[in-house]
Amino acid sequence: MFISQDPAAEEDPRVRIEVDVAVVGAGPCGLTLANLLGTYGVRTAVLDREAGPLDHPRAVAVDDESLRGFQAAGLAEEILADCIQNAPIRYHNSRGRVLAHVGPSARPYGWPRRNLFFQPLMEASLRRGLDRFDHVTLRPETEIVGLEPDGDGVRLAARGRSADDGGDVQVTARFAVGADGGRSFVRDAADIELLGRTAPTQWLVVDVGEDAWEAPYSAVYCHPRRPSMTIPLPYGHRRFEFKLLPGESEEQITEPAAVRELLAPFYRGLPTPEILRARVYWHHSRIAARFQNGHVFLAGDAAHLQPPFFGQGMNSGIRDATNLAWKLAAVTSGRCGAGLLATYDAERRGHAETMVSFATRMGRMYQPRNRATEAVRDMVFRGVQKVPGARDYILQMKYKPAPRYTTGVVAGPGTGHKGSQVGRLFGQPWMLTEDGRRRRLDDVLGSSIAVLGLTGDPSEHLSDDTLARLAHQGAVLVRVSPPPPGRRVPVPRPDSAGLPDPGKIEQAELHDIDGHFRDLLLARPEDEMIVLRPDRYVAAACRAADLDAVAGEVCDLMCAAGPDEARR
Repeated sequence: MFISQDPAAEEDPRVRIEVDVAVVGAGPCGLTLANLLGTYGVRTAVLDREAGPLDHPRAVAVDDESLRGFQAAGLAEEILADCIQNAPIRYHNSRGRVLAHVGPSARPYGWPRRNLFFQPLMEASLRRGLDRFDHVTLRPETEIVGLEPDGDGVRLAARGRSADDGGDVQVTARFAVGADGGRSFVRDAADIELLGRTAPTQWLVVDVGEDAWEAPYSAVYCHPRRPSMTIPLPYGHRRFEFKLLPGESEEQITEPAAVRELLAPFYRGLPTPEILRARVYWHHSRIAARFQNGHVFLAGDAAHLQPPFFGQGMNSGIRDATNLAWKLAAVTSGRCGAGLLATYDAERRGHAETMVSFATRMGRMYQPRNRATEAVRDMVFRGVQKVPGARDYILQMKYKPAPRYTTGVVAGPGTGHKGSQVGRLFGQPWMLTEDGRRRRLDDVLGSSIAVLGLTGDPSEHLSDDTLARLAHQGAVLVRVSPPPPGRRVPVPRPDSAGLPDPGKIEQAELHDIDGHFRDLLLARPEDEMIVLRPDRYVAAACRAADLDAVAGEVCDLMCAAGPDEARR
């Protein structure tokens, strides 16, 4: 990173910053992206108009996919330590009867599925994470006021907002990412339209402290007149949300007396908690027309806005960050062509739109139109939960739409097939390393592309040319085998004299102590070899005999030239 002071104007010195990536916005999405870029060694600057984390929470739930992204950034354990883990949800009808109790216990991605957090603490952890990197800088109290193309990159003009650092700042970067929220300056400057609608109804959000109500679960009250919800947060905090009725104004409903009246039914016989804040919000169901324009990208709320009914707004932004980070790192390092970056919009926008639509539909369930529709809904809920498979579907939150990429960096025979793993986030089992340590899969694989051999050594099925291309990407080849007690008579290995030389490519052997890969192979015996992307989505799955061609196709997709490179 290059930072200098412009001596030309002594009274108003201009700070000049040159980086590979400029991230605008230091919320969870922008900070996660910056931490991931830091782990990849990418020169990064983060600019945010606020002095520090806001003192009030906005998002309250973090899922296992996001925790896996924090794991890649080396921060999952610290963030999880401040969470209420595996928090269940109870859905009630207007009579107070429990319609469904959602209590996920499975950990398919290596982390608890639904966790409640206090956003100021999470953001503080993410900001501290940046201190690990000399090549990443965070500039708080810096407001972006201009953005324009600059040759093979972008130039951002910013203005310091603090008394100590109030001069102008100019940032030159190869790429800029707008993670600056729903009112994104970057989105407007990049001339990207925001599509969708804002609901005509408003909701009151109340945050309280010193909460004495022992209800260790989120509760949703699906009432035809005034639906509401409550969420317990760490360290004695709690969130309430109430829909405003026709004729109620923000001024009326946020009066302390009105707020206390809404809270009173929840605290009968208990001390009333301290009301920390009460604000009225509109619910948006909107998405950007595209997530990229040239060297500028959108992520998080700048790219998509959804109602909070399913707690996936922030988590969708973390998915953006994990998808974009490895691609920016691969392109800025020269390992991949700029065409790889076009897959960000192709992969992320469709799923983000699905999540916006899903959260909007969930909101309709919260408020049935009348008692008759409520009765039908309740009957369906009760009936579904009597079916064992359907009950587990609800209990384990399997109804959450999972990303599935059918275009982008996906290749091979399984692309687009309904039952295939290709394009899906791969599970994260515990593995036993050769030195006898029990570790999560991602911690062993690191941050690069990985080729997993479920029926043998991947290097035995790769040509010298493909091995060299994988080595250029920093790939690791992994042979997955049963742990010693589960091994059978060993199959003789081929004569190494007739095999390609793996050269400098990293190789490892891991033991499948939980049987994850065994079960996977039993279910899909054709998936003998699996190619994982750095974000741990499955790029390809194939038989061993097809590995060389399929791995070569993955390399072709990653190394595609962008339009600027093609013109040179």
